[in-house]
Amino acid sequence: MKLENLNKDSQNLLIIATILLCIGIVMIYSASSCYAYEQYNDSAYYLKRHLMHFTLGLLLAMFFLKNDYKNLKKYTKLFLAISIIGLILTLLPGIGREAGGAKRWVKLGFIGFQPSEFAGFFLIVYIADILDRKQPVIRNFMQGFMPPLMVLGFSVLLILLQPDLGSSVCILAVGLIMMFVSGVNMVYFLPFLILIIPIFYFLIFKVAYRLRRIASYLDPWSDTQGAGFQIIQSFLALGSGGIFGLGLGCSKQKLFYLPQAHTDFIFSIIGEEAGLIGTLSVVALFVAFVWIGIQISIKAKDLFGRLLGLGITTSIGLKAVINIAVSTGAIPTKGLPLPFISYGGTALIFNIIAVAMLINISNS
Repeated sequence: MKLENLNKDSQNLLIIATILLCIGIVMIYSASSCYAYEQYNDSAYYLKRHLMHFTLGLLLAMFFLKNDYKNLKKYTKLFLAISIIGLILTLLPGIGREAGGAKRWVKLGFIGFQPSEFAGFFLIVYIADILDRKQPVIRNFMQGFMPPLMVLGFSVLLILLQPDLGSSVCILAVGLIMMFVSGVNMVYFLPFLILIIPIFYFLIFKVAYRLRRIASYLDPWSDTQGAGFQIIQSFLALGSGGIFGLGLGCSKQKLFYLPQAHTDFIFSIIGEEAGLIGTLSVVALFVAFVWIGIQISIKAKDLFGRLLGLGITTSIGLKAVINIAVSTGAIPTKGLPLPFISYGGTALIFNIIAVAMLINISNS
């Protein structure tokens, strides 16, 4: 597929994704250079790794661009199996690697990856396929409603066991949206909702570290050196940037004040260095990305393409909303990266592949 053959939607989507990726490359170096030098004696350590993942993502994206997205339907069961196996591996001693109190990574030799990221992508592909195949019986409880819900529920359960509540909520929301749009009778979901509410209540209010996050969200100033420290530093970063920012590379909060400055809280560093103009520009880019993604989904020639495009777009848009909301204190802290911009190998690779898939859908 040649660039000059892309339609208008694809061209605009590619431009927006490219701008976001470029912002990510610049901001990752800016936000991580001091920390990388202190930890590894190499200020470009995270930048180099990010560029490696970026290159791998581009290579995989070229493959997905050259092959019709409909061919994915042949491998949806394989994708599902890989997703389930990957999520199970994170729970196994010696294979699952703990970071930040959760086993979200798998380490096999020198290769490390985050299964929840490719599980989220593969689940979108699988659910789009099964909802397409089940159209003749889509309103039936046992044949149309239960199969996608069981797959979705089991995958979410495995992610909750890591534990990773943020990714679980995001994947569940995307899956339910796809089911609703496909014509599934969502009235069937009400009994399950009654069961889910107390489970999520327990996961949020009966788990000590999540309860501390809720308390720091409601009043971060009550524990400035503990649970509220990270969000306070985020506020200071965003506030000190003003309208025009302090200038690229001039952030003070990245100097070991704001934890995870190059990952979950990179939006705060953007606000500090590029100001309100910079943060609003990033928000505008994500709004435009979601708008174009939805348009591509609506215009797709088949239901599989429409659901696949919707799932990909919703997933990226929801992660962006959650990350920005966390950085600005609108919701309690969740460990979700900002798509295209935050440092994170597995997430970056699949975000790039997601763009390639949307372009493929748009031009088929």
